[in-house]
Amino acid sequence: MTDANLCYLSATELGQRIAAGEVSSLDATEAYLERIASLDGNYASFITVTADRAREDARRADAEIAAGNRRGPLHGVPVAVKDQFDTAGIITTNGSTILAENVPGEDATIMTRLKAAGTVLLGKLNMSEYASGDAFRHPYGRPRNPWDTGRNPGTSSSGSGAATAAFLCATSLGEDTGGSIRGPAAFCGLVGIRPTFGLVSRHGVFGASWSMDTAGPISRTVTDCANTLEAIAGHDPKDSQTWDVTVPNYSAALDGDINGLKVGLVSERVHTDANDPEVRDAMIAAAGVLAGLGADVTEVSIPLIVHSSEISYGIISNDAAMLNWDIISTDRLRELDHNNQVRLLMGAILPAKAYQKSARLRDVLRRQILTALDDVDVLLMPASSVPATLIPETTGLGTKADVIAGFKGRRGFTAPFNLANLPALSINCGFTASGLPIGLQMAGKAFDETTLFRAAYAYEQATDWGERRPPGV
Repeated sequence: MTDANLCYLSATELGQRIAAGEVSSLDATEAYLERIASLDGNYASFITVTADRAREDARRADAEIAAGNRRGPLHGVPVAVKDQFDTAGIITTNGSTILAENVPGEDATIMTRLKAAGTVLLGKLNMSEYASGDAFRHPYGRPRNPWDTGRNPGTSSSGSGAATAAFLCATSLGEDTGGSIRGPAAFCGLVGIRPTFGLVSRHGVFGASWSMDTAGPISRTVTDCANTLEAIAGHDPKDSQTWDVTVPNYSAALDGDINGLKVGLVSERVHTDANDPEVRDAMIAAAGVLAGLGADVTEVSIPLIVHSSEISYGIISNDAAMLNWDIISTDRLRELDHNNQVRLLMGAILPAKAYQKSARLRDVLRRQILTALDDVDVLLMPASSVPATLIPETTGLGTKADVIAGFKGRRGFTAPFNLANLPALSINCGFTASGLPIGLQMAGKAFDETTLFRAAYAYEQATDWGERRPPGV
């Protein structure tokens, strides 16, 4: 038997112990593989477990580190990634049976960079079909939230949230189009960041919206999240939309000092009936913690933010339809989940006038957000208006009233920063009376992930929310 306690270490601490020779990467990998085999039946977080590949990666890492060739903080650390990213020689399904036999011949750029960082690949994580948060059917098993297995771990990057919260990997990668990193992070009590659009390559990543897709980490600590992002970020000639910017050493800035940091509490997203009262109270309390650490907290107004879900949905649906036209135009459409069929067909017939209106409103909202950021360093609001929701029992969109009500949910809180192409992070800021995590969202200026990590780290160090484990985990 291996030491199961290795799985409870942060990715950063595990990497440090491997580097110091206190534990081997292979021992840590075996501990994670044993844990996946014994526990993942409860959470369905993995689609493919790459045990042989993981052991091979771990042995290589141990040999390199022993020879004095440590590559960085994640060298030898076992990780897992959303099954939306191409992995050479490994089935990549995008959460659908349509791609059940898809074996890419080339790694996505982010996979190449994880490999260059010396990580160990445990496997490919479960997800909503074609990265759609509306999907009901999960052909590879329904992912479940470790905090309450009757609840959703967050949509799209579902397995990334569940596996990381259940200590089935040290850190993970997800993808965020409408909130699919921050949603699972919020629902599962984790740290997840949607980076600035163009910071992380999308080469080899199945798309959902060409103008909003962004890959990024879901981790258990801020430092883990920072180290994971640093490993995958940077300009890529294979992705023309990446920016040639310097990737900072994010973790070097994590000193807990936020004295004088200007924080704007977004009034329209805090003082609203859309919020569960416990979520609202947690936001106000979190703002108080930051103020107590020396931050200058004021309220700011972004009027159009309340309509961000509707603006986002029209654009994403049309983008997704165009990206998947080869499915829509053939009988293969019938192989998709019912909700996905409806979403893609709706996006395909969306009038140009409606799309153009959404695009123009997007520009107005983006300018309002940027104006707010002229006066503050960080915007503060919930990552979700509610804690983890119950797993739905039926497919279909229900009534028109249900659809309209849905626009007031999590999408309306994560979508603003997808529309603005700005970085946004979710960190656990407490629990409901029934023990469900609550996500605090911090958003900032383009390519200023460092400030978000600084603020989140200071908050993390001042609270003990991250020390709790889901029941039975």
